[in-house]
Amino acid sequence: MSLADALAQRGLSLPAIPEPRGTFLPWSRLDNQLFLAGQICERDGKVLYPGKVGAEFDLETGKLAAQACALNLLAALNDAVDGDMSRVVRCVRMNGFVNVAPGFHDVPLVINGASELFIDLFGDASRHARTAIGVATLPGNAAVEVESIFEIR
Repeated sequence: MSLADALAQRGLSLPAIPEPRGTFLPWSRLDNQLFLAGQICERDGKVLYPGKVGAEFDLETGKLAAQACALNLLAALNDAVDGDMSRVVRCVRMNGFVNVAPGFHDVPLVINGASELFIDLFGDASRHARTAIGVATLPGNAAVEVESIFEIR
């Protein structure tokens, strides 16, 4: 089953890779490791969730923002493997950053929105090491940004 089909079964779709908001590449490869640059929760150049989780957004909306980041990461991953997702072995590591209001402490639960999508698509082998950090601001005032490292064939 293609990535597009797997996403469609979940009511999701693969977006175009967002244009970088700086001088960097969406992905870089080193041997069998694929480093995916941080992606914010945007679509077609527009931030979907601008603001702070714990103020403008609740935990569940924060998870949706993290899932939007994961979809952007999947677009970059798909590009890096020339559309052949059978080359993906697993997600190895994820770093998540959440634009938080003071006192919001459920940062790891927000980033679950990205982790759960990867595990759902790639199976238990994609359970990954992870860091989740609350920050004062993110590019475009996005609620969430996520980066990851994948093992590929």
